[in-house]
Amino acid sequence: MELLDPTHKIYLLDNNNFIFPTLEMMDNDLVAVGGDFHPQRLINAYKNGIFPWFIDEYNHIHWFSPQERMVLFPDQFKVSKSLRRTINNKGFIVKTNENFEEVIRNCSTIKRKHEDDTWIDENFILAYINLFKLGYAYSIECYLNDVLVGGLYGVLINDIFCGESMFAKEKDASKVAFYHLCKQAKENGIKMIDCQVYNDHLASLGAKEISREEYFKLL
Repeated sequence: MELLDPTHKIYLLDNNNFIFPTLEMMDNDLVAVGGDFHPQRLINAYKNGIFPWFIDEYNHIHWFSPQERMVLFPDQFKVSKSLRRTINNKGFIVKTNENFEEVIRNCSTIKRKHEDDTWIDENFILAYINLFKLGYAYSIECYLNDVLVGGLYGVLINDIFCGESMFAKEKDASKVAFYHLCKQAKENGIKMIDCQVYNDHLASLGAKEISREEYFKLL
C-alpha cells in the first residue's frame, strides 16, 4: 500500500495483500483506491471501518470511511403509526436469505431520487453473492402474494450489520424489511446497523450520524 495522494491521504492498495489504512492514516471520506473484490479483502475492509462504493472509469475500486458515519442502533428504530398499520395489516411476508441474488439485483436496478446511475454493477453483484455463499452477507426480503417486492442486504461482521442497499416496489416494503432487520438484530445481539452515509429516509427511521472516531471505537 502506497500513498497515492499525500494532500488528501488517499492510498493505492497493493494487490498482493489485503491491508487497509488505519484510522490515524485517514483524512477525507475516500481513503483508498485499487485492489480487487477478493472476499478476504472485503472482510478486512469492513473490519477496518471501510467499504467499497463504486468503480471508476479506470476500473479502480474506491474505498470509503466517512468522517460522519450514519448508524442506527436497533432499539432506536422509529415505527410510525402508518408503518405499524402496514406491518400489521398489509400482508407482507418477511424472509431471510431466501433469495439474496434477486435482492441485490433489484437494488442495482431500482430508480432512486437524486441518483442517475447505480454503483452496484456486475462486479459488486458477484462479489457480494460470493460473500453470501461464504456466510458473511445476508438479505432480508419482503414478499406480497409470493412476489418479492422489497428488501435489503448487507454484511455481518461480528456484532455489526453493515447495510449496503435496499429497494421497494410496494409502498413501505423496504421499511418493513428494515424493521425486521432491527428486530432480528435485537434478538441476536447485533449492537449496531451501519448505514454508511446520511439520507433523510434513514434519519426518519431513527438513524443518526456519529464521528468516524466514535464509529471506530464501536468497532
